[in-house]
Amino acid sequence: MTNREIHITYEEYASIEELNAEDRELAVEAIKAMQGVYAPYSNFHVGAAVRMSDGSIVHGANQENAAFPSGLCAERTAMFAAGALYPDKDMVSIALAGGAFGRLGKEPATPCGACRQVMAQYQAKSGKPMSVIMISADKIWKFEKVDDILPLIFNSI
Repeated sequence: MTNREIHITYEEYASIEELNAEDRELAVEAIKAMQGVYAPYSNFHVGAAVRMSDGSIVHGANQENAAFPSGLCAERTAMFAAGALYPDKDMVSIALAGGAFGRLGKEPATPCGACRQVMAQYQAKSGKPMSVIMISADKIWKFEKVDDILPLIFNSI
């Protein structure tokens, strides 16, 4: 038997103002994207913004449905829209912001497992790291690549 460890490194910022200009813009766009939420059941609002390799930004917001689980998370709405609108462009970075009743929470909203796997798929498609930024009212976490939030990525096909 061999014991192994997985180490994850990320940056933590106290405010959006500490981010570089490009990440700050994406964070602001993720917060704006929260306005497109339809969440009558959970009242949990998540907005996402994806930066494409040409600088374009695509928004997404969680969408709930009475026929649960037919809704979709903000991250996947943004990535699927980006993939459809810009099939020949890479996704460079994704930012997400969320909280109850449309207000940013104290802790960053983190993506579900399905969203992490979709991020991993688009990162693999591009062949380059896709950074992930998670935003709250009190702090921001930045991960340099999807592998940092989804170690042991499923890629066995």
